Amino acid sequence: MSEYTNEVINRLTEKGMIFSYATARSLITAKKVTSGIHAKIPLIVYNGAFVMDNLTEDILLENYFDDQIDLVLDDLFANHVYPIVYSYIDGKEKFSFVPEFCTDGMIKFLKSREGDSRTNVVKAINDLKSGKIFYITCIDEAQKLEPLYGKYRDSYYCLYQKELYTKEQWLEIMPLHVSKARAIQRLRSLLKCDKLVVFGDGKNDMDMFELADESYAVQNAHEDLKKIATAVIPSNDEDGVAKWLERNVALG
Repeated sequence: MSEYTNEVINRLTEKGMIFSYATARSLITAKKVTSGIHAKIPLIVYNGAFVMDNLTEDILLENYFDDQIDLVLDDLFANHVYPIVYSYIDGKEKFSFVPEFCTDGMIKFLKSREGDSRTNVVKAINDLKSGKIFYITCIDEAQKLEPLYGKYRDSYYCLYQKELYTKEQWLEIMPLHVSKARAIQRLRSLLKCDKLVVFGDGKNDMDMFELADESYAVQNAHEDLKKIATAVIPSNDEDGVAKWLERNVALG
């Protein structure tokens, strides 16, 4: 994020703007991008699986799978899909994978996470079932992932899409009541907000766009998201969100 965007958000939140960001990223990777934001705000990470405090990094809201997720993993394995599995193991956040079963897309993704303290290389697929699981990411061929999406989309919160920047095919599986929109609803109620304005770029932002009073897609957003937006604003590379906030948020 640019210095300008960081300055606008820090200044406006200090004056009273209620602000959060919602991301599919973990807190660790999100804060690499947003390191210039030092405001005490709640952050929605892992598409709503957790809400965490930006400064203390305390977990404010958490969601995990129940034991039935082992059956889902067995089904993925039977279909030759070997995901990256996010869980808390012995109280520490980890993402686990079996190197010999990684697709090219997984390898590219994991290279972007080199040196990450959460990395947990395992030798056997059953080791992917360890810990308290909260997020499953499959990066594979559409012909494998699409049937699995159809099978599980009613039982879990599933996102199936071509990733906006890498163009890889992704299937993400989360507990049923997890989504950015649900986490936003909880925050809106807790903070007693009477108006909700959201910004986004990906298909996984569609549910929060449908929830909001106003929604703005950046210029580089997915076309499906633009179709349901209140309006389209300049791209993320042009500080579109910060410019909108500076023009439209009136604070005393």
